Parts: sequence; C-alpha cells; structure tokens
Amino acid sequence: MARATQETERTHDSCTKAIIPVRDALDILSGKWKLPIIIALSFGNRRFSHLAKQIPGITDKMLSKELRELEINQLVKRTVYDTLPVVVEYSMTSYGKSLEKLIEELQAWGLQHRKRIMKKSK
Repeated sequence: MARATQETERTHDSCTKAIIPVRDALDILSGKWKLPIIIALSFGNRRFSHLAKQIPGITDKMLSKELRELEINQLVKRTVYDTLPVVVEYSMTSYGKSLEKLIEELQAWGLQHRKRIMKKSK
C-alpha cells in the first residue's frame, strides 16, 4: 500500500512539474494580442503606428499595454531615437526570437486544425 502511494505522489509531482513551466509561459504569452504582436515584430522592427495597422482590431491603448508587458518580460525592445518628432521603434530581443520555433509549431498545428474542422463542416 505504501508503494502505491509513492507512485501516485511521483506521478502527481511529475504532473505538477510539467504544468508549472507551461503556466509560466502562458502567463507571458496569453491573451488575444501578444502572439500577433510578436509575429508582426518577427518580420522586422516596427514603429507603433505600423504595428497598429498590421494587427487589425487592436486599440492603441491595448497595443501600448501589451508592448509594455512584452518589454518587461524581455521579449521586445523599445528604442527611442533622439529626433524631432521623436521616433519610437519596437524590435524582438534575442530572447524573444527564441519563441520562433514555438510559433512555427503553433502555426503548423493551427493550419492542420483549420483543415480538420473545415472538412467536418462540409
């Protein structure tokens, strides 16, 4: 009986250890806008107004909030140029670029899922 309890605890611990880092990642990347912002920046540096145009439906307030959070988490870099008018540009950090493979996998899964759902609806 003691052995069965130990196996259950190990399984519970293993599960918890698997969930925590995924939860951490989702806390940083979750929401409707963070991944679209990261994808837009993966195509190169962008000014705020360009990002706003590339991401349909996002408000300036939400874009500003999400960029700030991505910057706090060291995924995005904000560069202010000393010009008149002041130019602000956003870019992916090398740490942010480490998400590329994950995003590619999400895109591939999303395409497969869309095809699967479209087949069922026909």
